[in-house]
Amino acid sequence: MTVRVGVIGAGMIGQDHIRRLTEVVTGARVTAVTDIDRARAAGVAARVGATALPTGADLTASPEVDAVLVTSWGPTHAEHVLNAIAAGKPVFCEKPLATTAEDCLNIVEAERAHGRRLVQVGFMRRFDAGYRQMKEVIAAGSIGAPLIVHCAHRNPTVPESYHSAMAAQDTAVHEIDTLRWLLDDEIVSAQVITPRATSKRFAHLKDPQLLYFETANGVRIDLEVFVNCQYGYDIQCETVGEEGQVRLPDPAAVGVRTAGRHGTAVLQDWKARFADAFDTEFREWIASVESGAELTGPSAWDGYAATVITNAAVKSLESDGTVVTVDMKPRPTLYGGTA
Repeated sequence: MTVRVGVIGAGMIGQDHIRRLTEVVTGARVTAVTDIDRARAAGVAARVGATALPTGADLTASPEVDAVLVTSWGPTHAEHVLNAIAAGKPVFCEKPLATTAEDCLNIVEAERAHGRRLVQVGFMRRFDAGYRQMKEVIAAGSIGAPLIVHCAHRNPTVPESYHSAMAAQDTAVHEIDTLRWLLDDEIVSAQVITPRATSKRFAHLKDPQLLYFETANGVRIDLEVFVNCQYGYDIQCETVGEEGQVRLPDPAAVGVRTAGRHGTAVLQDWKARFADAFDTEFREWIASVESGAELTGPSAWDGYAATVITNAAVKSLESDGTVVTVDMKPRPTLYGGTA
């Protein structure tokens, strides 16, 4: 069958995913689009032969929509995801699942009441080939028990609208989800330290930031978030175990030797770095929806956990580096827990 997808939110990321579903992924067709800007929704829908609908509720209720993709403004996510669950339709929600832990829990409870997973959250790094290879090495015990993880998340620049809390909420949140998955372990505390600030930042922004986490099994994680590094988009991750270490590979690039120098290009944005991961993410989501199989991507619980942990990090930032305990509810059995 062809999965008929309705898209809520026709901004940059929404249009990129529509392109992906239309041109890259097989087994899917975009049949409906809605956006707060109705003219934009109409234009995007016309390009792919879809119907422009007035609201997200109209789109979710449409008999022409089998599954929902939410790429709208973050504070609207909870409403749209809850509507999809109520309609019994699979829903892919770009991060964040919701902007508050309370709304995330409402989604978790609605999905539990439904009795099976319908929600997948857009943490695409779990679908990156390098991270998946790291996961296989760690899970196989090839480096022994993990002890320490070193990470860096660097952007060349950010706009003036980027504020200090976004280092956790919008940037580090990807590492937070990925590390929980890589280690199969839960983060129990967070601390944020601010070193000397770069002169390249806007005055209101604390940049760089050093985020420290501890897991339930005692693994210590350090994460450098530096969003005005100038030179490129650079993602690093190394896990040190009792018997070895595993490191995320840099993206493949040719080496150039000229004028007495040897170098390789550095990517400049996340779209180029994780293009293949996005494609794989949607191929696997559509395949699961098409077959009716249990979703295996990041769950509503993962969305909740990421929000609670980023909240703890922001609290630490705002309290001058205090170590903050992550106050997370017990994990329900629907998501592999015991509650």
